[in-house]
Amino acid sequence: MTKTMKALVVDDHPLVADATRDLLATVEGIEVVGVVRNAGECMEQVALHRPGLIFLDYHMPGESGLDVAARLKQQYPDIHIVIFTGVELRGIHNKAVQLGISGVLSKEASEQTIKNMVHCILDGYTMLPIPLYRQIQFSGELARGAGNELALDDEELLMMNMLVKGSTHEQIADRIHTSKRTVDNYFRKIYEKLGAKSRLEAMEKFIKSPYYS
Repeated sequence: MTKTMKALVVDDHPLVADATRDLLATVEGIEVVGVVRNAGECMEQVALHRPGLIFLDYHMPGESGLDVAARLKQQYPDIHIVIFTGVELRGIHNKAVQLGISGVLSKEASEQTIKNMVHCILDGYTMLPIPLYRQIQFSGELARGAGNELALDDEELLMMNMLVKGSTHEQIADRIHTSKRTVDNYFRKIYEKLGAKSRLEAMEKFIKSPYYS
């Protein structure tokens, strides 16, 4: 007999949340115990039902899904979390891995892809988009770096790509759900990692790197 895993859907967009719930309900071995709209309700329902799987929206009201995931993994280390996002996957993937998240999916993913992710998790695996999988080798090269140069994480790569394509600090702050002041501080650290003394020099170095896309 197949063991059933309880699942919880966390998304503040009713149509997306209900569609995700209905889809998960069709997966053998999954029992959907609820749909909630925010982090507070999520923590309450997890404490009540102890689900083994959570589909968690990245754009949570008041805080990011990664922040909520960090709290969940601290209290329930064995819980499986799939971040459901509308942003570029590589912009959050490293942080997701560091937190112990089981998967990251685009909200544009097909129903079959979502089901495949769930089946992978039930079998103790995860899955990656092919373009992201091919980028893993570059992350290793950048982590080794030249000399003492430090690696840029996925969020920093996303920020630099946006910067060289003309985005303002305010637009970048909106994209990663933080303040402009925080973005300013991030860029100072990024420039240090790139060994650049100015914004222009940092952009020139980044454009010449294999990480500009």
